[in-house]
Amino acid sequence: MADPVIPRYDAVDVLNPSVVKVDGGYDNFFSQYNGKEWVTRRAHSHDGVNWMIDSHFDWVAAEGGIAANGSVALDRSGFIEYWYQVGSPARIALWTRAGSRGVVLTAGAPGSFDETAVADPDVIPVGNYFYLYYLGQDKARRQRLGVARSRDGLRWEKLRSNPILELGAAGAFDENGLGEPAVWSSGGSYWMLYTGRDRGERRRIGLAKSADGVHWSREADFKPISGDQPWNSAVMCDPSVLVEGNEVRVWFGGGDVPSPDQNLHGQIGLGFLRPR
Repeated sequence: MADPVIPRYDAVDVLNPSVVKVDGGYDNFFSQYNGKEWVTRRAHSHDGVNWMIDSHFDWVAAEGGIAANGSVALDRSGFIEYWYQVGSPARIALWTRAGSRGVVLTAGAPGSFDETAVADPDVIPVGNYFYLYYLGQDKARRQRLGVARSRDGLRWEKLRSNPILELGAAGAFDENGLGEPAVWSSGGSYWMLYTGRDRGERRRIGLAKSADGVHWSREADFKPISGDQPWNSAVMCDPSVLVEGNEVRVWFGGGDVPSPDQNLHGQIGLGFLRPR
């Protein structure tokens, strides 16, 4: 779609949509930057296009810093669970219908790929487990992707395959950093849309594939998704994916300023992928 489905209105940025199908439509837990802090907001839609923002839901981290960039899912009883990035340095926390469950994933040991921060969670069910895909940052500020698994969404085991996706080659669209994974299964494989940053901090969305959800490789024939409208001309990021029949719907963040974090003039859009 050409126009944003959630404009920024009077905010500096609205980004990081995370959409789940619920009775009567869709819920979207997205991130909003007001010039001072990032918070999580919630919106509801009957069709995924026209959104009504919940004016009573404005979630600020109790300890200060960011409380956003999350992943929403339904638990086995059909209730919403929300994993999100919190604090500085970044960690990953969980909110359920019982309230906040606190931080559930922290930075790794010295020398690991995620030794200074973990962020940008995306959670999917895989058999008897939940898999959590995330951004890990090391002391050199390199940002790559990793995975952890859990039976209950609270206690997570980081897998030895980490990092599961390395930085791109020199000159590639993702040579300067990876983030914001969005994973789904289709046709007997796992697929991942992710954000790649180049040296000029322009962002585009790439595609990777896995047979088991753990070992990943880039799809070399996939052209990274760039913005084709003035409002998303510099940044395409933060994909959130739902597969509905033969349609792969992708909500995403876009902006017209190439910045590494905020002040992108970020807004949320909707696009579609051909099923693979």
